[in-house]
Amino acid sequence: MSRWQRLLHRPFFIRLFNWEYWSFHTVYIWVYPIWLLLCLRVRSLFFFSASNPTIEHGGFLLESKKKIYEIMPPEYYPRTILVPPGEAASSIVQKINDASLEYPLIVKPDIGGKGRGVKKVNTEQELLSYIQQFPFDMLVQSFVPFEEEVGIFYYRYPDEARGHISGIVGKHFLQVRGDGRSTIEELLLKEKRYILQIPALQEMLGNGLQEVLREGEERVLVPYGNHARGAMFMDYTHWADERLVAVIDKICQRVPGFYYGRLDIRYRSLENLKQGKDFSIIELNGAGSEPTHMYDPKYSIFDAWRLIVRHWLILWRISRRNHAKGIPYMSMKEGLRMFRETRKYDKMLDSII
Repeated sequence: MSRWQRLLHRPFFIRLFNWEYWSFHTVYIWVYPIWLLLCLRVRSLFFFSASNPTIEHGGFLLESKKKIYEIMPPEYYPRTILVPPGEAASSIVQKINDASLEYPLIVKPDIGGKGRGVKKVNTEQELLSYIQQFPFDMLVQSFVPFEEEVGIFYYRYPDEARGHISGIVGKHFLQVRGDGRSTIEELLLKEKRYILQIPALQEMLGNGLQEVLREGEERVLVPYGNHARGAMFMDYTHWADERLVAVIDKICQRVPGFYYGRLDIRYRSLENLKQGKDFSIIELNGAGSEPTHMYDPKYSIFDAWRLIVRHWLILWRISRRNHAKGIPYMSMKEGLRMFRETRKYDKMLDSII
């Protein structure tokens, strides 16, 4: 590797020359004026709250994942229990047994996003040790074994019979392929996307990064389809044929008051998904959803801005129609409290993870 290539493999330059690693506000600040214009048009800074009336704050911030699961048909999501802060270990174990949950399990905060705090646990001891660090509600749910994951952006205008898919993102987990000579850490250093994840992986795997994989052996290091956890996002919107739209629309219309957001789905195969079988909805996200197919490396920052604004306009139109039917927008007081509580919650979560 030349000196110039080594320079470009440093984290600072990886982030500088690849907009997908820029901070949220660095990406969005250039299109915030459009958001403000939309707010002015409806005389509300928090119009988004009317988009999904049955989800807290429309699903923009601080929404409970457990409460969203409760309005979904149970066959579509993993078996899940809620563990409040400070619950006794014996009570947690009893809940797991009562729900017939089997290891491995997924543990994650009831409120939060971008994969923060999500962990796969393989034993009871590992579960209890992890979950008792958190001073807020946590979810424990079945691990979905399907190897494929996709995010499907869905919307439906109120009073319209059919919904639409506006974007599909394929998620490729952080994994390495052995060559019989290099350690896992050395394999990671060959890929710019993975270099940024090495500090977190060192905490997760420790000396495991020094393992040498057999030639051709593949190892998934982070089994979560999250961009912030090293997954590569690809735009698969071309998958949205009539069959897939019909399946997703049928599901979403069974979720009361859901008009706009993204479904994160694990599935066995695309063909089975189009038949409406062998899949599970890991999360259903509302008004705060990003059109994450914009993170496909083929897209420029200008493409991303175009997709962001397009989805904001859809959100705005849906919110206006619901408001016209009597759904109120959040008040200024409620909206400011939501942002204050979000900052407080994020600081608390960041201090733990």
